[in-house]
Amino acid sequence: MLSGKKILLGVTGGIAAYKTSFLTRLLVKAGAEVKVVMTPSASSFVTPLTLATLSKNPVQLDFINEEDGALSWNNHVDLGLWADLMLIAPATANTLSKMASGRCDNLLMATYLSAKCPVYFAPAMDLDMYKHPSTKQSLDTLIAFGNILIPAEEGELASGLSGQGRMAEPENIVAFINAHLKQGLPLHGKKVLITAGPTHEALDPVRFIGNKSTGTMGFRLAEQAAHLGADVILIAGPTTLQTTTSHIQLIRVTSAEEMYNAVHLYFQDVAVVISAAAVADYRPKTIAVQKIKKKDGEPMVLELERTKDILKSLGEAKKNQFLVGFALETQDEMMNAKGKLERKNLDAIVLNSLNDAGAGFGTNTNKITFLDKNLKVKTFDVKTKAQVAIDIWEEIIQRIHA
Repeated sequence: MLSGKKILLGVTGGIAAYKTSFLTRLLVKAGAEVKVVMTPSASSFVTPLTLATLSKNPVQLDFINEEDGALSWNNHVDLGLWADLMLIAPATANTLSKMASGRCDNLLMATYLSAKCPVYFAPAMDLDMYKHPSTKQSLDTLIAFGNILIPAEEGELASGLSGQGRMAEPENIVAFINAHLKQGLPLHGKKVLITAGPTHEALDPVRFIGNKSTGTMGFRLAEQAAHLGADVILIAGPTTLQTTTSHIQLIRVTSAEEMYNAVHLYFQDVAVVISAAAVADYRPKTIAVQKIKKKDGEPMVLELERTKDILKSLGEAKKNQFLVGFALETQDEMMNAKGKLERKNLDAIVLNSLNDAGAGFGTNTNKITFLDKNLKVKTFDVKTKAQVAIDIWEEIIQRIHA
């Protein structure tokens, strides 16, 4: 959820400020671009150099910078407009009161008042301060403004007391924001199953029958589904690709039989299935125990048998799932795609033609035609596979929310 997000982290003067070094690191690790604004008192608890190093951006402390005799202005309006979201952590009782009343006496408060993005805040103070009616009034006011409260946790406090008021741990703050961002996304609460890559059908201990699929299209579809709020199960044949988010459960398989079993293990619990894998249609009827040796002057005869038709079996078993297949064709493309759509009881099919430049295996681009069960057809231009994944999901979402 945080990948590619621009996050403005506001740090105020409480002992919990030391945790912002860990928080900054987690946000950057999640793929966010982070800029930090500190109140002057916050620098007593964590150094600007630490946060600048971890965020890879200069830390802003005051309206005016003085360097080598030259003066420059930190533009709070630009900072507020830059951010996709703002996070104030720790938010002390003093800062909460200023935020609620609109008191603007430092760069952080000016930036907060200029922000057009969602604002999250994580209170941190002692037990009695947290329970004080004025603090509750500040919290209620900020929530009424539309700001998002990350509740304080219970535990040992700086005073030696134990109770509520402790700033949420950095990993819990990141998890809270992730969960909040997922709400309202078109695939929030839905489980999605995607297959990707080739399958390898063993011939002997060192050889196999396979194809040229890299799995890129399936992985891009999985990543886009996660960005749209889905919990994704990605079943991938042999590929070097890796997932980029914890919202994708990656299950690696090798053969068509293994993929068949894995798909049916999860099929009943998902809302959408996209079968993007290039599954082998045939496999050797027998697998040699030892490496097959060549014999001079003699041809090799290889007897093959059909693998299980994964997509057809899903079409026969589906209840409420939205089932999407892929068709990679070299001739009679539309006729073959329509036939596959009907025979396998699909809700939609994505057609690739190897006759189209930029489509197929081994490229970073693809050219598709999306065809649904009502024979509504939409053809797209050549795009990167990441952009194609966006197009495919837009077509699917239109239909599952219709």
